[in-house]
Amino acid sequence: MSDEQTQAPRVPQARTVAKKHTRLSLVWIIPIAAAAVGVWVAVTRILSEGPTITIIFPSAEGLEAGKTKIQYKGVDVGTLSKIRLSDDHHRVIATAQMAPKTEGFLVKDTHFWVVRPRISGANVTGLGTLISGAYIGMEIGNSTQSKSEFVALDTPPIVTTDAPGRFFVLKTTDLGSLDTGTPVFFRRLQVGEVASYKLESNGQFFDVEVFIHAPYDQYVVENTRFWQASGIDVSLSASGLSVQTQSLLSILIGGIAFATPPDVLALPPAAERTTFNLYANRAQAFEPPPRNPQTYQLVFNQSVRGLTVGAPVDFRGIKIGQVTDISAQIDAKTMQFSAPVTIQLDPERLGVKYLGMSPVLDLSALRKRVIDSMVAHGVRAQLRTGNLLTGAAFVAFDFFPGAPPAAIDWSQHPVQLPTVPGELEETEARLANIVKKLDQLPLQQIADQLHKDLTNLDLTLTSARGTLDIANSTMVSARTTLDNANAFVEPNSAQSQELNQMLTEISAAARSVRVLADYLERHPEALIRGKKGEPK
Repeated sequence: MSDEQTQAPRVPQARTVAKKHTRLSLVWIIPIAAAAVGVWVAVTRILSEGPTITIIFPSAEGLEAGKTKIQYKGVDVGTLSKIRLSDDHHRVIATAQMAPKTEGFLVKDTHFWVVRPRISGANVTGLGTLISGAYIGMEIGNSTQSKSEFVALDTPPIVTTDAPGRFFVLKTTDLGSLDTGTPVFFRRLQVGEVASYKLESNGQFFDVEVFIHAPYDQYVVENTRFWQASGIDVSLSASGLSVQTQSLLSILIGGIAFATPPDVLALPPAAERTTFNLYANRAQAFEPPPRNPQTYQLVFNQSVRGLTVGAPVDFRGIKIGQVTDISAQIDAKTMQFSAPVTIQLDPERLGVKYLGMSPVLDLSALRKRVIDSMVAHGVRAQLRTGNLLTGAAFVAFDFFPGAPPAAIDWSQHPVQLPTVPGELEETEARLANIVKKLDQLPLQQIADQLHKDLTNLDLTLTSARGTLDIANSTMVSARTTLDNANAFVEPNSAQSQELNQMLTEISAAARSVRVLADYLERHPEALIRGKKGEPK
């Protein structure tokens, strides 16, 4: 046993052995391939989804994440993926996943809007959404600047950017019945519509944007006139009753019409977005513009009810200007109220030709001389009623030979022209004068004398009434006598027959007496002896 302990086995000495490099095991090929496939699928998914954009809406009504589509010309180009409120809770922010290859659609002037059933002007759109639900419409812009965040339009655009034609801007102080989609007519043919409108920052004018479709946009030149053609234009003139309208559609929803004067049709078409004035009617649109207008002031010491800014100023029926301002003033000393009216006169509308005028003559001095001469001959301004139904008034210049003398102070600014009271005020003044004269009459004395005369007349009438009663009784008696006489002389009455018989007998007796008288004249002795041949 001791030998076994002494003869122990020998332990080999340890040493470092270098590791041999071997090739990749086949076990790792599968995970590597799976990772590569996952990366490819992820990249493919990202590329197939297209870009992600943000659209801001005022409301999420009708919108639903994962279902609401974005359409361009009826083709789905995206889907809303997320909808949330903004931080201020005033707007709705929607995230949309666009289709592949739509990066070129997302530019600065691209527009989005919600398509719902809508009636605007003459257009009825979005009726299909009553069944399929609302969707988001899209219009691609022409810009080259990319954009990923958009603000949706409140209303869909009336005209798409690719429609042939041109936009023009109309300025007006009264929008009237105009709305987006209101038709635009040219010779009663609808050639465009109102695209949009907005109020200017100063609050004085509306800018109405209209779109005229090609090829009718070539008829819009620099001198083209636009006017509101809403409703029916009825006018009564010396030629009779005239009724004008563009179409039944313009009567219902309004409209705009335009035309070009015949003498300027050869002008080139107007440029894009040229600004025109929008007149109230056709007559106002084609009224010749004032040339070298002169500003004057009229002071009326009467009511100016019915007179408005824009009211005509005429001279014996010829329009020579218009009212531009109406105000009020009070004299602090006399406390008298007056109404200053500012007018603009166009001297050339009078059509006056100055014969034999020197070419170097000052027109301003000549104009002053003419006005001074007219005022000296009794020309005055007067308020007159132009329409009895509406009470609208206008300013009329006419000759008043009995007007007090007046002179013009040309140092004033504006120059004040003399006036006379209106027709109604003049009538009221005459009536007041008559009433004043009546107040000065001794009406009480006249009434007392009239009462006395009426009393005497009553007594006279009473006496006359008694006399008339007596005369009436006399007339009744005379009428009775006449009736009896009439009955006596009636041909078939008994009295008439007796009278005839009596007259016959009297006639026979008269003949007998005549025979006796003749006999006695021949034989007077017969009174003693008797008739011969008769016994004594």
